[in-house]
Formats: sequence, structure tokens, C-alpha cells
Amino acid sequence: MTQIEALRAFYARYITAQAGCHNPSVQHAFAAIAREHYLGPGPWTVPTASGYVSTGTADPAVLYQDILIGLNTERKINNGEPSLHARCLEAAAIMPGSAITQIGTGTGYYTALLAFLTGTTGQVTAYEIDPDLTPLAQANLAHLPQVRVLEQDGTRGVLPKSDLIYISAGATHPMPNWLAALNPQGRLLFPLTPNRGLGGMLLVTRLDDGMYAARFISPATFIECIGARDEATGESLVAAFASNTSGEVKSLR
Repeated sequence: MTQIEALRAFYARYITAQAGCHNPSVQHAFAAIAREHYLGPGPWTVPTASGYVSTGTADPAVLYQDILIGLNTERKINNGEPSLHARCLEAAAIMPGSAITQIGTGTGYYTALLAFLTGTTGQVTAYEIDPDLTPLAQANLAHLPQVRVLEQDGTRGVLPKSDLIYISAGATHPMPNWLAALNPQGRLLFPLTPNRGLGGMLLVTRLDDGMYAARFISPATFIECIGARDEATGESLVAAFASNTSGEVKSLR
């Protein structure tokens, strides 16, 4: 095992433990996927409360921490927090052969993790609306035959029928085309986020009777999902999350 592989293995153990994740497949995925392959050449930038700071080095070892990495600092688009995604990937309960749709692929790191978990018998359809990020994701993921990356708006039109829809941008409500694309027992995992303040990762499961179970997985903040925001709903969510009752959510209506 090389030094970077050893660092990646420790990183996988650390972030899954930090997330309270007990699924060994998720740990194996983080240990197997080289984060540096998806983030472009270093040095990289890391967001902080007082702005972005440079890693000051192009050594990929610096990436194996539980930190966000800037993809487009002007628009504050980042490669998300690994421990949050570890928690989400465990909750998603991905089985080999699953059909997965991802909206907000960025440059492809978490798409690669989804592809690892579904395996070569599954498929991942990844949507990215940003014309600067899409070609990077397509190039980064070209070696994975089960992945296709589309430069399209994933909040509109017909999506592929999916066992999992994994959203990586904050919405004020689930879009109708997301719910319509879910197979029976299919899962939708997305950041439900207010106009300001902390939101949460909501896991929605389509039940056999056409109803939807729902529960929050974790607090979360994300960049806004273009096309999935409503100003009035976002404002009502500010008060809803302030009430600290998210643990009582059991279903989606």
C-alpha cells in the first residue's frame, strides 16, 4: 500500500466513524475513490468563516480531511463535506445494481462514490446545470461505464426511473419530477433548506401504496438548487427549522 492509499484508508475510517456510519461498503467506497482525481490540480482552496484559504500545497494528502474544497469560489460552489455524505450514503442504502439519479454532480467525486456502491451492474445518471463544471465531470467520470453526465436542469422534464435520487443542492420542496421518477420503495435524499440558516437532509421513501415516508438524516447547508426554490416556502422553512421539531417528521404530504 502506498502512502496516499494508507492516508485514504485512514480518511475513510475517520469520516465514517465521525458520521456514525456502520456500513462497511460506504467505508470501502471512500477508501477506493481518489478524491484528487475529481478536484483538479492543487493547490486547492478551503472555505472558512472568513473566506477561502489556500492549502498552499498540491500534495493530495491535504485532501484527506473532513473538509470542503472550493470548485468555484466566486459562486461558492464546493465539493461537499465528506462526513455528511458518508451519513447520507449510509441512509441511502444503495444495493449493487441500483438505478441512481444524481442532481448537482459538480466535478464528480460523490458521483464516483455512488457508482462504486451500485457497481458495474447499476447505473448513475448525473445532472449538472453549470456549463463550466459539466465537462470536468464528464472527463473525470469517463472511465466509469455505468455513469453518464448530462448538462441539463434536473428539476425539469422526465427523469429516469430510479431506486435513488441524490440531490446535492438545497431545495425548498421536492420537485414533482423527482417524486414521479421514484420506483416503488425508491428513495429521494435532498437538502431541504430555508432562505437562511440551517436546513436538513430529508430522506423520502416511496411506499407501495403511493404514500411517502420521510425523515431527517442530518442538519445541512447547501448552495441553492436552481429551479427548486420558492421564496415564500423558503421563508416558512426558517420558522419551521427554528422550532426544532424536525425529529418529529414521519411522512411527506
